Amino acid sequence: MKIDILSLFPEMFDGVLQSSIIGKAAEKGAVSFRVTNFRDFTTNKHNKVDDYPFGGGAGMVLMPQPLFDAVDAVCSKQCAKPRIILTSPQGKPFKQRDAELLSKESGLIFICGHYEGFDERIPQHLATDEYSIGDFVMTGGELAAMAMIDSVVRLLPGVLGNDTSAVTDSFSTGLLEHPHYTRPADFRGMKVPDLLLSGNHEKIAEWRLKESLRRTYERRPDLLEGLSLTDQEEKWLRAWKKDADHR
Repeated sequence: MKIDILSLFPEMFDGVLQSSIIGKAAEKGAVSFRVTNFRDFTTNKHNKVDDYPFGGGAGMVLMPQPLFDAVDAVCSKQCAKPRIILTSPQGKPFKQRDAELLSKESGLIFICGHYEGFDERIPQHLATDEYSIGDFVMTGGELAAMAMIDSVVRLLPGVLGNDTSAVTDSFSTGLLEHPHYTRPADFRGMKVPDLLLSGNHEKIAEWRLKESLRRTYERRPDLLEGLSLTDQEEKWLRAWKKDADHR
């Protein structure tokens, strides 16, 4: 996969793209990165990328020309037509399913916003996708792009040491992930559940499913809406709701 990033602050990506799983993925050749400062594509003598909004109002708005020209230049170096992703608080919520879909692409371009926002012709006629990572506002789109890139790159074939890890991640199954334990089995009197030490893999799998469902019910009940559950899972839910009603 080829990932291009258009930013006014390319230095923000230096450590992120060279570290941890992302850095290892690049070393393996699973992904390559190129960060471009789209200010380099301005045509005005002051190298401005923003201007006052028509109609008045607070803040400055990113102009279309530098970004359209920057995308044209980047696309000319990509082998296939890439998805062009705009980071914006007005975009649709970025979820695991979106990361999975983007991981199938051969090329991605991330546009990091700044200031009050974008000229509307950028999301309407340039970007193919507009995503938000949450209902809050940041000073720029760089951190949002980093979060999305991380979630996508880790799904590329061969990037994770264990390919089943991504399959069982929180949100990949529609549920939050079950609790994890490791050595020692008894730490300061806090013990690992006996079942996990039993070697009974069938029972362990059932425990993990049950705890995954319980954690989702307790922490993110919204994720259960519209989710298809088995009869056993419905039975567990009814029991927990009954317990909650009696408290």
